[in-house]
Amino acid sequence: MKISLEHISKKFQRHWIFKDINYSFAAPGAYAILGANGSGKSTLLRLIAGMQSPSNGKVHFEVNGKRTEANQIFPYIAYCAPGMEIVEELTLREFLEFHFTFKKPLSSHDTKKETRLSITDIIALTGLQASSDKPIADYSSGMKQRVKLAQAIFSDTPVLLLDEPCSNLDNEGVLQYREWIEKYTRDRLVVVASNDVREYFFCQEQLHMAQYK
Repeated sequence: MKISLEHISKKFQRHWIFKDINYSFAAPGAYAILGANGSGKSTLLRLIAGMQSPSNGKVHFEVNGKRTEANQIFPYIAYCAPGMEIVEELTLREFLEFHFTFKKPLSSHDTKKETRLSITDIIALTGLQASSDKPIADYSSGMKQRVKLAQAIFSDTPVLLLDEPCSNLDNEGVLQYREWIEKYTRDRLVVVASNDVREYFFCQEQLHMAQYK
């Protein structure tokens, strides 16, 4: 999959957040969107996800070489951000079962047979088995962030968009994030909005928001 930004600019009221970005993201590949707080990293990531529209310019989406409209790309993109809402009234098991009715889970990477990760597999990968039947509302902020990362990383999509993915994670959670990235994202288009090298350590390409003020 390929996502191209053509003269993209965004403003809120009369204030321009960024101007005239021309850039392309293609799978497989890992890209970092870097910049200080307030530089527009998260806003740009939402534009790439098709969740917002630019003030000027155009975002082009290509799936298997064919131009695709923004309202048709949901099946191809997984997204995680600190402020995203999850259904906290559900237990972890219920939430994952609900989520994976919309997206297929990734392959289990079993060398003997091609199977997809089960809900039980994904819960085990998060390390939250003991809390899997408790409401997510009762989770700590770090546990909730693991859930958000799991629903994105373990979705079988060619594109993975991560906004400050290590927010609220302790050292163990950061190591877990690193392991998931190294094992489950090699063939995907991954874009990370961050100013923390622990989050984008694997990204070969970097887009610096300071260039587009």
